Amino acid sequence: MLPINNDIALSPTLALAMALMRRPSVTPDDQGCQALMIEHLERLGFRIEQLPYGEVENFWAVHGHHGPVLAFAGHTDVVPAGPHVHWEHPPFEPRIDDDGMLCGRGAADMKGSLAAMVTAVERFISAHPDHPGRIAFLITSDEEGPAVDGTRAVVELFRERHERLDYCIVGEPSSSEQIGDVIKNGRRGSLGGELQVHGVQGHVAYPHLARNPIHQVLPALDALTREHWDSGNDFFPATSFQISNIRSGTGATNVIPGELEVVFNFRYSTELTHDQLRKRTEAILDAYEFDYRLDWTLNGEPFLTAEGELIDAAVAGVSKITGRRPALSTSGGTSDGRFIATLGAQVVELGPLNNTIHKVNERVCAADLDELSSIYEAILAHLFAPSATAD
Repeated sequence: MLPINNDIALSPTLALAMALMRRPSVTPDDQGCQALMIEHLERLGFRIEQLPYGEVENFWAVHGHHGPVLAFAGHTDVVPAGPHVHWEHPPFEPRIDDDGMLCGRGAADMKGSLAAMVTAVERFISAHPDHPGRIAFLITSDEEGPAVDGTRAVVELFRERHERLDYCIVGEPSSSEQIGDVIKNGRRGSLGGELQVHGVQGHVAYPHLARNPIHQVLPALDALTREHWDSGNDFFPATSFQISNIRSGTGATNVIPGELEVVFNFRYSTELTHDQLRKRTEAILDAYEFDYRLDWTLNGEPFLTAEGELIDAAVAGVSKITGRRPALSTSGGTSDGRFIATLGAQVVELGPLNNTIHKVNERVCAADLDELSSIYEAILAHLFAPSATAD
């Protein structure tokens, strides 16, 4: 059994994970997490480029000088813990409990992955100091928040200066029941809409003198929910339309509202573009002839790494360490992989179990993080030291 809160006896991965978790780095306040990672990477000879934007801390680190680039990508920010009284243990005082679970905010999402990445690279470079290719880190403190001044901004900088990025492993918690059982090889696109319907406020006893925006919009919303957008494909489920908020009225029972706001979201496959979704939505709304304004927000295009060297390496790495072949999946929400994929990189997400992320009492099996570090190391070896992986 691992001792509770005793870093001296912990593996390097767990010691680093707990050191990161002690820093309450709620978006976008990095709280020194990146400085700690940079300290480890500088000792290995990484060249560090710090890229702050506004209140957001980002850094890009590279080891090696030639050949393809494999980047480990992740975020040091975490979501708020909420009232600490609801936690079994203080959320920013990490500990390993009697069941071998590392408990605390960021254990799964995603400081455990960050630590596993660093220690994997430490071991790999120690064994292969003159490895071919380049190993990189792209780390931000703005993934859980607006995600504007983080990876998105760095990717735009890379685009301007034609920065090469061939492979990327995002450390998001991808696993479902066992470490490494699921690799995310793509994500659906996310398109949000805010619909404002303009009516005429009035007294409920005189409806002929008013125009109720709720009554007007309901048939259109029903049509949108019933629309068959696509059937998906071999990699993606069918596109989903979901209404997340409806706001209207003054709170009084005798007042017809004058305005209504509907917030909705599409999670869409590669069968459609965001332009097609916009045009089809607006055509449905226009058919019902009411006064509206519609504002769109494109949160991310769908991306897919269907095959290639990175998928081969990730599957081989998981299989070598766990003895199990992982499933490939595009389910779940968005990640910073959506920005990185626009550079033409092969992108996968591979991390610990995701069953407690963003929850009270977030936790991950401590032994899983050491196993994850070994998986990352095996992927590096498959790509940059293939002779070492030969049976």
